[in-house]
Amino acid sequence: MTADQFDDNRLQPVDAVIEQLAEYVMSDLQPSDEAITTARLCMMDALACGMLALQDANCPRVLGPVVDEAEMPNGCLVPGTSWRLDPVRAAFNVGALVRWLDFNDTWLAAEWGHPSDNLGGLLPLAAYQSSLHAREKGGKHFSVRDLLVCLVKAYEVQGVMALKNSFNRVGLDHVLLVRLATAGVATAMLGGTKEQVVSAITNSFADGGALRTYRHAPNTGSRKSWAAGDATSRGVWLALMAMRGEMEYRSILSAPKWGFGDVLFNSQEIELERELGCYVMENILFKVSFPAEFHAQTAVEAAVALHSQVATRIDEIDRIELQTQESAVRIISKSGPLHNPADRDHCLQYMVAIGLLHGDLIAEHYEEETASDPRVDQLRSLMRVIENEDYTVGYLDPERRAISNRVQVFFTDGTSTEAVEIHYPLGHRRRREESIPVLHAKFKDALAQQFEASQSEKLSAWTSDAECFDSMPVHEFVERWQA
Repeated sequence: MTADQFDDNRLQPVDAVIEQLAEYVMSDLQPSDEAITTARLCMMDALACGMLALQDANCPRVLGPVVDEAEMPNGCLVPGTSWRLDPVRAAFNVGALVRWLDFNDTWLAAEWGHPSDNLGGLLPLAAYQSSLHAREKGGKHFSVRDLLVCLVKAYEVQGVMALKNSFNRVGLDHVLLVRLATAGVATAMLGGTKEQVVSAITNSFADGGALRTYRHAPNTGSRKSWAAGDATSRGVWLALMAMRGEMEYRSILSAPKWGFGDVLFNSQEIELERELGCYVMENILFKVSFPAEFHAQTAVEAAVALHSQVATRIDEIDRIELQTQESAVRIISKSGPLHNPADRDHCLQYMVAIGLLHGDLIAEHYEEETASDPRVDQLRSLMRVIENEDYTVGYLDPERRAISNRVQVFFTDGTSTEAVEIHYPLGHRRRREESIPVLHAKFKDALAQQFEASQSEKLSAWTSDAECFDSMPVHEFVERWQA
């Protein structure tokens, strides 16, 4: 690009949505007490998911440095390991760990996703910055409280963008919003100007979007477990590029023919449905009970409730009726063969079948040993999945944010179970107090699986003391997670 062309770009107005996002990211946000309290839980839960992921033999194969020589003595520690990596590769590692088991927090709207994916990029970057400042005389460290505020912002950017803009309907994966949120917030964390934040955000849109095909048959596969790590690490890279002076692309969304809207979004306008604040963090959904795609959480809870009435009568079942929301019908209702764990944990019928058979659903239930039980496919074949329009309305209502499911089993002798209907899963804001003890139990169990008892107990104690937790320099906090 010539100097004149660059100047022409600078004269264009910035797309309105990008302007709003950049102003929010650069703002001196004072989150509500509820948002900060929830952010602590989100960070704790995301790290728990990462420690549980390390128990899966398939996860470590995508982790570590790109080549053996790529470790850095002063690099970012990947929690639960001994690897020290540059901020971009560390972001991939942490992001993949958080997302691997599909057990981290969730946001459901026109687009869905997992805002804690952004911790993958923001945690190592904050630790790296904090460590640099600590080595500088008089440097100000980056505290965990500072990181929590950044998390609130990243959640808000990803979640509010998802309220009205459905990227999945045009075949794009939700991780493009992880890249966007990480890029903008990471640039601000690095001390960037508003123009540099605009550069990172616009370049994140210039990247286009990953195809959702790896979340759907016949191509469902393990990429869905590391795609968010890829996205958040790319966000960190774009932030670092912006800090080096990389230019912005002001009409990246609206440019005729070549802009994101015309090329990838069916010429639809991207809009923000509400003002940016703390709404997403305050309403985030925790996966407390089951490592299952969130649209199915209440269906599995209902199936578990019916287990005692059904498990001994499998051969007497005539049909199973599942009423659910439109989004669940569209993305996780599957018939036919399921080829791997990634296929199974996004199949509504499979997850309900496991709940009915076993009275629980854990990560191991997605493996071949459980899936080969002929009763699983027998039950799947008897299921009828129906959209309940009232459930869809409740799902889209910003004041309710319900994720309703209803399960009823009918037997060949004409009898049936009661219909178990659940609107709000454990982990929903309306069941937050009920969820907190279970979240703490999930955290302690995850630590116990990865660390010796003494280290596990210390980590649990540090994270349960809010005042100590908030004031701790991020690099000191991360160092305590070395395995």
